[in-house]
Amino acid sequence: MADKPQWLIREDASVPVLLALALRQAIGIRVPEDLPSLRDLPVRAPDAVDAAPAIEEQWRDYWDMTVEPRAHPSEVPLELIDGFDTLVALPASGAEQLAEAIAPQAADALRYARAAHDRYVNSMKSNTGGDAYRAYASAIAEFEREVGRRAHSFELNVQVLPFSQRGIWWIGALTVAVTDGLRRDVVAFDAAIRPIIAELA
Repeated sequence: MADKPQWLIREDASVPVLLALALRQAIGIRVPEDLPSLRDLPVRAPDAVDAAPAIEEQWRDYWDMTVEPRAHPSEVPLELIDGFDTLVALPASGAEQLAEAIAPQAADALRYARAAHDRYVNSMKSNTGGDAYRAYASAIAEFEREVGRRAHSFELNVQVLPFSQRGIWWIGALTVAVTDGLRRDVVAFDAAIRPIIAELA
């Protein structure tokens, strides 16, 4: 039994990840370029001033630490930022501009992130039992049939997010983001997750 491949898939709509994206939208950060905006949050006007490069760089570090904290440990101690509960911790030095830029956005961004997380939890509850993971099991079985071997052990984190565009994006070495609508569409999600599984397994 010990040599049997193990796959570990964690699915969530994590409040810290939603919060980081809500703040990205609020303060005009464009990276990662391919990630769409979140639904039901004001989208900045095309002529709005983008965040300064220093803020963008600091947000990018904060994003990496939020998505995959184990892979991106901070080189300096982290400090909690007032107004965000325990959900936003930034490096004690080197992230001052970002801390200042996000402070006024705390209440709105927090409210948005928690509401989006709750919607995800409720939509998962309305699915019966094993439905949530059936899609992954079927994609893995399909992959094994195609390549004629067992899938190697792998780990995958899936963030189900209310993006304005339908799709699936790599947001970390072991993490993808998928639109909530695509996640609920069994057939389309199966087709979308298969290349991801193939890359890891």
